Amino acid sequence: MKAVTWQGKRDVRVEDVPDPKIQEPTDAVIRITSTGLCGSDLHLYEVLTPFMTPGDILGHEPMGIVEEVGPEVPNLRPGDRVVVPFQISCGHCFMCSAGLQTQCETTQVTSEGMGAALFGYTRLYGAVPGAQAEYLRVPQAHYGPIKVPEGPPDDRFVYLSDVLPTAWQAVAYADVPRGGTVAVLGLGPIGDMACRIAQARGAGRVFGVDLVPERLTRARRRGVQTYDLRDFDNEKELIAAIRDETEGRGPDAVIDAVGTEAHGSVAARLAQQASTLLPRALGGPLAQRFSVDRLAALHTAIELVRRGGTLSLAGVYGGTADPVPMLTLFDKQIQMRMGQANVRRWSDDILPYLRDEDPLGVDDFATHRVPLSDAPHAYEMFQRKQDGAVKVLMTP
Repeated sequence: MKAVTWQGKRDVRVEDVPDPKIQEPTDAVIRITSTGLCGSDLHLYEVLTPFMTPGDILGHEPMGIVEEVGPEVPNLRPGDRVVVPFQISCGHCFMCSAGLQTQCETTQVTSEGMGAALFGYTRLYGAVPGAQAEYLRVPQAHYGPIKVPEGPPDDRFVYLSDVLPTAWQAVAYADVPRGGTVAVLGLGPIGDMACRIAQARGAGRVFGVDLVPERLTRARRRGVQTYDLRDFDNEKELIAAIRDETEGRGPDAVIDAVGTEAHGSVAARLAQQASTLLPRALGGPLAQRFSVDRLAALHTAIELVRRGGTLSLAGVYGGTADPVPMLTLFDKQIQMRMGQANVRRWSDDILPYLRDEDPLGVDDFATHRVPLSDAPHAYEMFQRKQDGAVKVLMTP
């Protein structure tokens, strides 16, 4: 089959790889009909290269048709249309029962000290072959895949794999009071969808911050009060502008949908780039022990949120030696929640929003739809924020 493989920093290729097969009785194999390109994939493209191996198959946002199931997958049959969550979870361990599927005790990558295995996301998360491919082996298929109805196009449901539950969890963790205020830093796919979900769940005002014109325009069209970073000389001016809209206090909650590759953290960026240039035998251990994130977005969030407010981190962070302003966090009595989205915890809550009225705008959420063969160009375009690329879907 054809699949998108990682070959080095900023080097992905579409290659022929072996077809997946049933390996365990709880496996399924699906034929992928749509698969997304995620901002998290760009971390592999640029920052997390010390944890990658040439030939790794990328991708974690698939949906498709079931081709084959193992003998211990009673709820699926060939021909079923399914969305596959980006994490692999069993559904019956302590963590899954607590709604923490990204900490699944059955699939935890204990050798690396990490949580549940993820599709297409480095050796830290199990080096499981990913979903930017023609076919996908799905472990724990008795629990993970979400059956969806025939009829509507893939765009209606494909975001259940990652974008929708990640944005939903970001809003849930932000704990925005009904009629309250929330600022979303970063209006890429997750930030954009978090704005929409916050509005749908009763937020009074939603502020969105970015510096890409197309992203700001998309959010503004849906009633988000947007702020272009380029209009401000520094972070303090931005914070003052939003505080002026919130009686001088700041928003009740701030969602950081940027993460480790924030603009403005020059020293951290240089440190990240240095680790990617080292041989993997050296770069991996160095990154695991001494890595740092670009923390500009997080520092802005901490300063911006009102005292007693909540920070929700949806952007991926991977540093192990990050300096965090604990004095400010403590003094402002800030609550902070974070983590990979627990997809199956939220999927039943989200499905009613995927009706024909399309209140979240999923049907036209993608800005680009390309064949799988165009993946190298799609990665480059998305990474450079060219051609208005906000969300890219690929079709094998």
